[in-house]
Amino acid sequence: MSENAKADVSGYSFEKAVAELESIVARLERGDVALDESISIYERGEALKKHCEALLSAAENRIEKIRLDRAGKPQGTEVLDGA
Repeated sequence: MSENAKADVSGYSFEKAVAELESIVARLERGDVALDESISIYERGEALKKHCEALLSAAENRIEKIRLDRAGKPQGTEVLDGA
């Protein structure tokens, strides 16, 4: 992986990472990027994709659902089981 791709993305917000990833995809789709640069920005895109996946996974783990009692009033929360 090139140095550009290795540049730290861990501090990026999800939105910033997605925006950069979209920019990379657009550049690659246009096809006007030199081969070496295409490889470099593709690797950067992979790093951004992995970062986004990690952020989404962390967010999913924090999501909770509200438990209701028999009267339909909130009683507490529990971890969302993904169902």
